[in-house]
Amino acid sequence: METHFATIWEALADTIGDQEAVIQHGIRHTWFEHEQRSSRLAGFLSDVGIGNGSKVAMYLFNSPAYLETHFAALKLRAVPVNVNYRYLENELAYLLENSDSEAVVYHSSLGAQIDKVRGRLPLVKAWIEVRDDDTRTDGSFAYDDVITRASPAPRITRSPDDLALFYTGGTTGLPKGVMGAVGGGVLAGLRGLAPLLGLPPQSPDDIPATAALLASQGRLPRSMVPCPLMHGTGMGIGCTPTKLYGGCIVLTGGRRFDPVEVWDTVERESVTMITVVGDAFSRPMVRVLDDDRAAGRPRKFDTMKVIASSGAMFSKDMKDALVDHIPQLIILDIIAATEGSMGQSIHTKDRPAQTASFAISPTTQVFDEADEHVVPGSGAIGMVALSEGVPLGYYKDPEKSERTFRVIAGVRWSFPGDYATVSADGTISLLGRGSQVINTAGEKVFAEEVEETLKTHPAVDDCLVFGLPDERYGQSITALVSLVPGRDPDPIELSSLLVSHAKATLASYKAPRRVIVVDTVPRAANGKADYATARSMAEDQ
Repeated sequence: METHFATIWEALADTIGDQEAVIQHGIRHTWFEHEQRSSRLAGFLSDVGIGNGSKVAMYLFNSPAYLETHFAALKLRAVPVNVNYRYLENELAYLLENSDSEAVVYHSSLGAQIDKVRGRLPLVKAWIEVRDDDTRTDGSFAYDDVITRASPAPRITRSPDDLALFYTGGTTGLPKGVMGAVGGGVLAGLRGLAPLLGLPPQSPDDIPATAALLASQGRLPRSMVPCPLMHGTGMGIGCTPTKLYGGCIVLTGGRRFDPVEVWDTVERESVTMITVVGDAFSRPMVRVLDDDRAAGRPRKFDTMKVIASSGAMFSKDMKDALVDHIPQLIILDIIAATEGSMGQSIHTKDRPAQTASFAISPTTQVFDEADEHVVPGSGAIGMVALSEGVPLGYYKDPEKSERTFRVIAGVRWSFPGDYATVSADGTISLLGRGSQVINTAGEKVFAEEVEETLKTHPAVDDCLVFGLPDERYGQSITALVSLVPGRDPDPIELSSLLVSHAKATLASYKAPRRVIVVDTVPRAANGKADYATARSMAEDQ
């Protein structure tokens, strides 16, 4: 069998077609239905000229339509393109033009932005509208009509070298498309999930029989993805590995993260795995569990086995709290960027792991500015690099590709931009992304290190730290914090307490010089920090 998502998913539909593949509130699709719907969409796309190498953009909220569009594009050897549903006219037009998208599938509630960009994108052959409100945009095909009327696309031979393209906004600059091969994603998904299912290493040829066995034993994975599918954490960790083993993807119905809905759905749908984005998701989830326990109605999660996280710091305190409520839980903290995975830590009740710490390996190293390995225990700061699963480069950006993906001593490495130190025992401790380094009074301060310290204070719910221009220091360390519900301390007193709290753990120059309390710390829908908005909020104070 080809090492290709579409080929494996077609085989799964043939083998375990009666098993559930996608659930979102009242919508429940079996594997047979999921494949048929995707095939009909693929048939329509083929009829309008979409084929091998064509780009199909998904300007969609989490929904069955997102997963069907992704599957349909892969069926044709076309390239699914993720689009941030928060993008407005210029951002949307840039991404669709940069990606050379030839078809766009979008939710009708986003139609106003589609109307603004349609005339700027002559390459687009078809606009397909998924109804989620009462609005309509002219010149688009109705998704439900396509699924109902189109003929299924014939199955074809595919290649593991087919292009995979994933757009990341990064922390600064315009969105950029990271190129890879479909087959590499398949192998990573098979390798990552097998041990969690108690399976030996699996090849694509093994999957139909393995899925049939898991189905007969009632052990097919059921993965809940409350974070956006448009981001790598939701799709690459929460969705595609589970689908490779014939599992079911469980989606929440709301457009905003709701921790109560998450836990209610976990119980109702017998979820086995949840994918989150660090503390931004886990803190409110823990608060719900704490409140329910305090009210005398503790929840029971007999099926829950794994929580996986990537994309943001996941503190040890939050991990400890989760395994306190769910003792059998295995927590995977995956240290990754779109440019590649650097490693992971595993946290259990009996074997806890420290925050942002993972073991060094031959394929993950830390290099100094001279491209030499950082000596373990030296205290030197270097940049993390990885040599396994290195992307092909950035789409249509050879200069940036050359800076990020470099050859050292004959080995090709990816440098996602994270700085770290290496302990004497070989453990890598992440300090933060280089774009968020604060230069103050001649010292470099990593924002995430200060954030994690401040969030250990009992009054702090969330926090972002950044530098603002300062005549004396170059940059002044500023903290934007939101408080645990029910806390209403005096702002001046709180500022003094948090500064003292930081100095008790960190060098004094790393403590914030200014603390600003806000109702909500700004974050994107995927939980990642929105530093640009945070700085604007601070400057307005």
